[in-house]
Amino acid sequence: MPPASRPSRRRATASWGRRRRATATGPATGTGGRSGARALAAATLALGLLLSSALTACDGSSDTATEEPIRLSIFWWGGDKRAELTERALKLYSSRHPEVTFQVTWQGNTGYYERLSSQAAGGNPPDLFQIDDNYLTEYAEREIVLDLSDYVRSERLDLTGLPPSLAQYGKVAGRTMAVAAAENTPGLIYNKSLLLRLGLPEPRIGMPYDEFVEWATQVTEKSDGKIAGTMDPSADYKALWLWLREQGKELYRGRQLGFTEADLTRWFELWRNARASRATPSPAVVAEANSGDVTRQLVATGKAATSFMWSNQLPELQKLTQDELGLVSYPGAPKAQWARASMYWAAFRGTRHPDTVADVINFLVNDVEAGQILGTERGLSANLSVRSYVDGTLTDPSMKLTASFETSMIDRFGPAPTPPPRGHAKVRALLITIGESAQAGRITSREAARDFVSQANAALAGG
Repeated sequence: MPPASRPSRRRATASWGRRRRATATGPATGTGGRSGARALAAATLALGLLLSSALTACDGSSDTATEEPIRLSIFWWGGDKRAELTERALKLYSSRHPEVTFQVTWQGNTGYYERLSSQAAGGNPPDLFQIDDNYLTEYAEREIVLDLSDYVRSERLDLTGLPPSLAQYGKVAGRTMAVAAAENTPGLIYNKSLLLRLGLPEPRIGMPYDEFVEWATQVTEKSDGKIAGTMDPSADYKALWLWLREQGKELYRGRQLGFTEADLTRWFELWRNARASRATPSPAVVAEANSGDVTRQLVATGKAATSFMWSNQLPELQKLTQDELGLVSYPGAPKAQWARASMYWAAFRGTRHPDTVADVINFLVNDVEAGQILGTERGLSANLSVRSYVDGTLTDPSMKLTASFETSMIDRFGPAPTPPPRGHAKVRALLITIGESAQAGRITSREAARDFVSQANAALAGG
């Protein structure tokens, strides 16, 4: 442990909080669009109380009782496997620093943010918690999370081993407010076996969108219309975001959208034309997959040759089909993508032990032995050296392919954008609702763009 954050070596009896179990977890990509919108409404009500608690607590002061045992509370979402691995890593930390023990709480994705807010409102916020980019900016602006910038500058919290865009994606207003627990990036997952049977080439990295749609049309034709070439991702925020970045724009510009109605109209028209050429399946089939539920993705159900997913979802999708699946980046220039945090570790601003919490984050992100324990459950290791070691231990072919893909993309990634602003979860859900109306032909591309821009900007202004 770095000297500046090393607590006392005085021994204390290890004490572990009882795990609190809940429903099964969602994927390691954060809160879903519809569920995220519902969670946001409930979470925001309690965040004011959380802010009040933060302001009346110690604000980033040094650990004051280094001669006494330190007990840190830690909270994350996930399932049994994540809990088992995380607790093993924390026990390793305590074995090296016996005066530091952990009170562990975890649950499923659903209701996580409401519970996090309730813990704070009840005067018992966790010292260390998991957060994703749906809420990072909001928690930072409300001064709920601890500013870690000084720890990063002094290298007590060392981010030099992370891909630059991954380290950058934990910054809000130029300050490091969280650190990536793992990395993930969007991935186009395709049915490799199907393409082999049809005698068609596989999609490739950097494939322009117009060429991709043409290719998908050929898949539909070659399969006699039984399998569409591609999922229609027009209601998928991450596909829209990368398409915008390829053209020098962003999904957001501060607390507003970073694009115009004309931009969005072109996006919706791109996919209207794709539907017209039968490159995509029917709107009813597309709607099955818009929820993000992995089991309903069209590449797994056999209704399309490709799905627009997160790369770390490949192993889970592979379990759902007998065909071999492949993985490339989304269509368009790879520089539109960046090394994204699948989730972050963040500290409570009012923690009484900021130095120790920062050191625990440093351990979870940079320690090779901890990385070996945590594996790829949250995504690929954020630290590239740790990742290289962990990658060498992988046995699942799909996970090895995911790791190889993301590593190969590092030098192609562009700079990271600012994490999404408050209201992002509402915007994601809104895009699904309006996008589905456009997909079904109930409104035109222009009407969809107009309605979305108007309502999304209002949602962002209202937070």
